[in-house]
Amino acid sequence: MWKLKIGEGEGPWLRSINNFVGRQIWEFEEDEGRQEERDMVEKARELYHQNRFQVKPSSDILMQTQLIKEKQIDLTSTPIVRVGSSEEVSAEKVEMVLRKAVRFTSSIQAHDGHWPSECAGPLFYAPLLIIVLNLSGTTDSVLSSEHKKEIIRHIYNHQNKDGGWGFHIEGHSIMLSTAFNYITLRLMGEGSAGNGSDHGALGKGRRWILDHGSLTTIPSWGKMALSVLGLYEWTGCNPVPPEVFLLPSYLPFHPGKLCCNVRDISLPLSYLYGKKYVGPITDLILSLREELYAQPYETIDWPKTRYTVAKEDLHIPHSLIQDAIWDALYYIGEPLLNHWPFSKLRDKALQKAMNHVHYEDENSRYLNLGCVEKYFHMMACWAEEPNSSAYKHHLARVPDYLWLAEDGMKVQNLGSQLWDAVFAIQAIIATNLEDEFGTTLKRAHNFIKETQIRENPSGDFHSMYRGNSKGGWPLSEQDQGWQVSDCTAEALKALLLLSQMSPEIVGEKIETNRLYEALDFLLPYQSKNGGFAIWEPTTSPKWLELLNASELFRNAFVEHEYVECASSIVQALVMFQHLYPEYRNKEIKTSLARAIQFIENTQAPDGSWYGYWGVCYTYATWFALTGLASVGLTYSTSQTIRKATEFLLATQLDSGGWGESHLSCYNVKYTPLEGDRSNIVQTSWALMALIHTGQAKRDPAPLHKAAKLIVNSQMEKGDFPQQESTGSSMGTVNLHYASFKNTFPLMALAEYLKFVILPSQNVSPS
Repeated sequence: MWKLKIGEGEGPWLRSINNFVGRQIWEFEEDEGRQEERDMVEKARELYHQNRFQVKPSSDILMQTQLIKEKQIDLTSTPIVRVGSSEEVSAEKVEMVLRKAVRFTSSIQAHDGHWPSECAGPLFYAPLLIIVLNLSGTTDSVLSSEHKKEIIRHIYNHQNKDGGWGFHIEGHSIMLSTAFNYITLRLMGEGSAGNGSDHGALGKGRRWILDHGSLTTIPSWGKMALSVLGLYEWTGCNPVPPEVFLLPSYLPFHPGKLCCNVRDISLPLSYLYGKKYVGPITDLILSLREELYAQPYETIDWPKTRYTVAKEDLHIPHSLIQDAIWDALYYIGEPLLNHWPFSKLRDKALQKAMNHVHYEDENSRYLNLGCVEKYFHMMACWAEEPNSSAYKHHLARVPDYLWLAEDGMKVQNLGSQLWDAVFAIQAIIATNLEDEFGTTLKRAHNFIKETQIRENPSGDFHSMYRGNSKGGWPLSEQDQGWQVSDCTAEALKALLLLSQMSPEIVGEKIETNRLYEALDFLLPYQSKNGGFAIWEPTTSPKWLELLNASELFRNAFVEHEYVECASSIVQALVMFQHLYPEYRNKEIKTSLARAIQFIENTQAPDGSWYGYWGVCYTYATWFALTGLASVGLTYSTSQTIRKATEFLLATQLDSGGWGESHLSCYNVKYTPLEGDRSNIVQTSWALMALIHTGQAKRDPAPLHKAAKLIVNSQMEKGDFPQQESTGSSMGTVNLHYASFKNTFPLMALAEYLKFVILPSQNVSPS
């Protein structure tokens, strides 16, 4: 039976700077678990499979079952609360729901203080792992038969009815994911040449690929990954020359100034492209060449395929300038750079690219910025030196990205340990139940303190295209080491709240100098327009998006400013200024004024804001309104708030809830869920947003309807039902944050009780 292990790590190839706090890995133990527990897991898997087209995200049942069992907590001893259709929501019933919800939240906390949870969704992650393991011949040494079984289960569970696979679990079928997952299944032993690959689910996948133009229509990333594998030709790829990293750093288009994700993927890809590296051509690779092309492999005119992309995949068409640059590099640059004396320049560029790859690997303890970055880094390390120590360090961190749930084993984007913890802390504090759940808060408090990044990257980090990280917090764990501005702001908020509580209940507050370091980290992230970037301060002009070669991601080429980041940081600065008025007060005031202007200026005509990191307009509007309210703006004083209130009230459903499709992110237009369905997480965001506009004083009826829906959705153990995923990234990637379905309903009801119910009864919060 599978077991989730927390904070463990041993062996010569693993490194940690904080004793693996926050690490979460799944291991299979043959003798683990009683038969009834195994039966329960199988039942959860069967139920998921039966309902997979209705609810596609998992509910994290395996993790919850293990942690609840370890704590030996009876979560069903208190009855479920229900509010009748003609009944008003009472303070007593909300308090019962909150206590039950916090009890559940406490039961699934890990011993190191974080809340283990899935952060996944995209369906092109796992194939990249399987490709690099196959390339290096390390599949069997890294993945057990049980790992393979669960990865295969996940792939089949998320195949669409038309036979293809989506960009993410809720997306329409696209060539990239369909080709990747078909190839992954074949590399893991599914089907066989000549017959097995033509039947059943695998056969449907192959037919989808051939019906949509074959592998020649896969996007650029896919073309390059498959060239490494031997299923495509490098002559069919647009250039990614490593020589661009030799350009003077003052140039606005120097790759060191690109968005960190693009930069960190371009470095290993440029190395692979520069070497035209191809792995072993096995019988299986030869068979796949026959299976996945509409004509014999050797007859394909590869240069003509460079710009061929399936219409299902092409979200960001190439600009004319991008195509012109590619053609110049392809027809002029590459021929020159592959002949002496220019080949000397190629050798120098390859070495520089790998120096950066190794620097990133070592400073992230081989976790890297994300899974895609990690797997391309692994390919480059293997291509440079098979079985190198760098590659062995990489293999040791493969389990960190694997997550198991009832739908199978998937690869996570990274992990959201810190992000999930800071919101859980804020939600629990909002309930005023700290006396009952102080131990939970104390553990979480310690986790936040242990996860702060204490040092900048090593050496001359600016020359390695890295910025300051000291004082910041990552999305996941300290070992990964990549700072994130909104994670830092939300962690700072949580710590400031905890600092005002009894240390006997929640533990000793963090040292003041570390709070100062967090503030010092945040302020430089503000751009000229008043907004805040997320990973690194913006350094490049926005027109460079004309060179966005991803074909798949919007606004992915350079850093941008985001309303969610601006709001989180505004709230943190307001709290910090109140508690520490003597530190950089003038700079904080100036920063706040500029940030508020940014939030107001980015509001859409309908009163909403576009969300980059959640779905979508509902998510960003909650953040924006919370930020505006934190500086004292109100419905009566702010036209911006009035317009946003109108947007939220106009999109509320008859059920009292809100329900927004992930297609809003893709279409850049508010798109409701089909059938006027509501989503409990989005309902929670909208409820909190309206509360912060003072809706309770004008007309509390919309708030009562929303609260009633949330109350009546709570399940037997105190958790809430899993519905559509509500996380997002870069306009097209839908992310499943499994913790959201419990944290945000808890937070929303706590705010509803505190700001709506109790004031109406002239009762002060306890």
